[in-house]
Amino acid sequence: MIRVATAADIPALHDLVESAFRGDAARAGWTHEADLLDGQRTDRAALADVIVDPDRTILMTGDATGCVQVSRIAPGLSALGLLAVRPDVQAVGLGRRLVAAAEDYAARAHGAGRIEMTVIAARGELIAWYERQGYVRTGESRPFPMDDVRFGLPRQSLSFIVLERGLSR
Repeated sequence: MIRVATAADIPALHDLVESAFRGDAARAGWTHEADLLDGQRTDRAALADVIVDPDRTILMTGDATGCVQVSRIAPGLSALGLLAVRPDVQAVGLGRRLVAAAEDYAARAHGAGRIEMTVIAARGELIAWYERQGYVRTGESRPFPMDDVRFGLPRQSLSFIVLERGLSR
């Protein structure tokens, strides 16, 4: 079951996100950023900010093995982010289910006709996975926040590429 996260879920969400993206535990999965960034991926305060923001929602599994954030960006446009699946349950389809839930939520709750995301350009295997889910490169790149400790400290110069997909309503 995938549901909207609440404030009570913040500790479990924080543990999930950190385990999926950072540190040695993340290396058990294939979607980690542990080789690119040091430090934390997010903090509890940032997750709390998302949960109370009417334009941002975190969807999560009931057992806290996966989550995804959906944000209203502009009329007709939402963004997908913070897709995290616990490393020991990656590669069994949960990521695809979370992306589908995020797309459905964006179309229903935001009235979005399109959804975009940013992916670290150095993450070729992850970009290819999103392309297999129907996302296309827009040709746009965005700078990585090199001094924002919420995203960790980069070990190299990084940037994001933008991917997008149309949604049917």
